[in-house]
Amino acid sequence: MTEGSAAPAQAGVRAEFNLRDALQELVRRQGSDLHLKVGRPPVLRINGELTDTSLAVLRPEDLKRCAEQTLSPRQREEFAERKEIDFAIGVQGLGRFRANVFQQRGTLGMAFRAIPFEVPSLDTLDLPPVMEQIALSPRGLVLVTGVTGSGKSTTLAALLRHLNERRAVNIVSVEDPIEFLHRDGKAIISQREVGSDTHSFHDALRHVLRQDPDVIMLGEIRDRPSMETVLKAADTGHLVLSTLHTTDAAQTIGRIISFFPPHQHQEIRGMLANALRAVVSLRLIPRADRPGRVPAAEVLVNTAAIAQLIRTGDDSQSIPELIADGQVQYGMQTFDQSLLTLYRRGWISYDWAVHYASNPSEFALRVSGVQPGEQEMDWTGRRDE
Repeated sequence: MTEGSAAPAQAGVRAEFNLRDALQELVRRQGSDLHLKVGRPPVLRINGELTDTSLAVLRPEDLKRCAEQTLSPRQREEFAERKEIDFAIGVQGLGRFRANVFQQRGTLGMAFRAIPFEVPSLDTLDLPPVMEQIALSPRGLVLVTGVTGSGKSTTLAALLRHLNERRAVNIVSVEDPIEFLHRDGKAIISQREVGSDTHSFHDALRHVLRQDPDVIMLGEIRDRPSMETVLKAADTGHLVLSTLHTTDAAQTIGRIISFFPPHQHQEIRGMLANALRAVVSLRLIPRADRPGRVPAAEVLVNTAAIAQLIRTGDDSQSIPELIADGQVQYGMQTFDQSLLTLYRRGWISYDWAVHYASNPSEFALRVSGVQPGEQEMDWTGRRDE
């Protein structure tokens, strides 16, 4: 090789991938997620959109080294057995991150979700005022639902913060992994992580009622045993907070019942009608007034009418209709009512509002001032003349 040909090779030496640099880029650009995949540079999710970075293309050895640096020996064993693992890490000077390592086409992939050090308050999340009352419920099951990335974990943490600041209660959480870190306020908070503090959700829930809890927070309801335990706890005087991957309140009730075999459905309907306190379903919508996203929230409060519908499964009146009717008296709202409020404030565009509306044609009519039917209460609580 000549002297002239050696210089480009030296100049082309590739710098080693540094995970901290990638996470720093995520924080600097206020992204929510970092995706690492062999064969392309790190990718960020910013305001719901995937965005490329100018960092170097990742190689298999980069991801392997990254996994070795972030996983404990026990976690490496678990990953070798299961080929995927969830965990959380703290990076000094940057924050906490929920992480997932998985395998795809014979190589490693990684995804990181940024978790703020400070637990947000309910008022900073632009959620409906009724959320404060829901957080302070003395008992019952409160479910926060939505698709992945809709803000369920953040909302759950905010509910817990509100409760911690106002009630002297014993709170026990079971999470996989622990995301937001809570310090004791008026409440005592014990946070248990699956894998390090307990073997499984099932084991933790089997013993949780012996830990004298007033409030139980379960990161996610994943199976029938978990659902059975939370329904029992909520039915016996505890406040239970958890999440489900469902898109709205009606689907949430259907999903809960579907956890159980058909011969138990009537029994579960009765149990759920008694135990349910509220369902909050979230969709994050791009803002029109400034960069970022704002939550549209459907809020169901378990009134006597809704409890009766759950108990009987009567189709004569739908859950969305009961939610819409309860806006003024109970603070409930459907997704479309929430979207209309956000649109009238100028926080979201008309196009995005229609895109996310449950009933786009009816939503468009209401925006234009046309109300379906006569002498009805409109969505803002005013009576149409």
